[in-house]
Amino acid sequence: MPATDPVPARGPGPGAPVPSPGPTPGDDVIHDIGFRHYDGERLGRGWVARSLLVETVRGIFGLGRPARSKAMPWSLIGILLVPPLIMALSILLTGAEELPTSYTQYPNALSIVVSLFVAGAAPYCVSRDLRHGVMPLYLSRPMMRTDYVLAKFAGLALSVFGVLALAQTLLLVGALLAKLSVGPQVVGWLGGLLVSAVLAVLLSALTLVVAAFTPRRGLGVAAIITILVVLSGVAEMLTAVARDRGLTTAAQYLPALDPFNLVDGIAVRLLGADSARAHDVPPGILGGLTFVLVTAAVVAGCLGLLIRRYRKVGVV
Repeated sequence: MPATDPVPARGPGPGAPVPSPGPTPGDDVIHDIGFRHYDGERLGRGWVARSLLVETVRGIFGLGRPARSKAMPWSLIGILLVPPLIMALSILLTGAEELPTSYTQYPNALSIVVSLFVAGAAPYCVSRDLRHGVMPLYLSRPMMRTDYVLAKFAGLALSVFGVLALAQTLLLVGALLAKLSVGPQVVGWLGGLLVSAVLAVLLSALTLVVAAFTPRRGLGVAAIITILVVLSGVAEMLTAVARDRGLTTAAQYLPALDPFNLVDGIAVRLLGADSARAHDVPPGILGGLTFVLVTAAVVAGCLGLLIRRYRKVGVV
């Protein structure tokens, strides 16, 4: 058969609609599906982070949550606030001229209660979001991953510091009602607030790292308590071994493996306070600065681990 010429393709007729080109890669497309439009002010990234911080603090204390969520934190808060009232009453009855426990020693004296409070609060901050897979909602624009991490960290640290500061303030009020000298009490109270702030930051950084790797809240609570107890036990054991072998320098620095001992060493050397625990502290300002640097390194390292952890969380 003779070869035939190819038939040219026909274009659209004169009345046919011309197809529009699809969106190129990288273009954003907003579909109007009938929802009410928002014409108000866009508050931006800072407002989102601030709102998350406030919501974290509220949730730690059970505000806006069921009654069972308030039982544990407020029970522990009550335990922390009862001793200052008892101390004030004992001073009034006995006529003592000083507090049984100083302001800087108070957080260490109730370290178990403080550990339980942080262990219950840290998993609430991050574990539920990880378990329910809602991180993509948090990480949508304009919030960034570092904003989420810092908001959770700041919320937990502020909550722990608030509880400790309230206990310190009750201790001050009791001392003033007992007519103790105002000047030394105010100075001691300020030192206690500083110790409480450092302890809150340190414990928040450590416990959030543990909670971020344990999506189950119960496992997170158990893991945090275990780690804090193990750190305290290991510090005591290694310090005792170093003392027995005559390693004086090592015996002075090994207690810093426990977060509470680490903060206590800072209070002793930089604030001139009495030690809350029967441990030797490195002499001079150098020892205090060493403990400060170790604290800063631990906090910075924990925040770095948290940010690294959340680089892969919520990727869609």
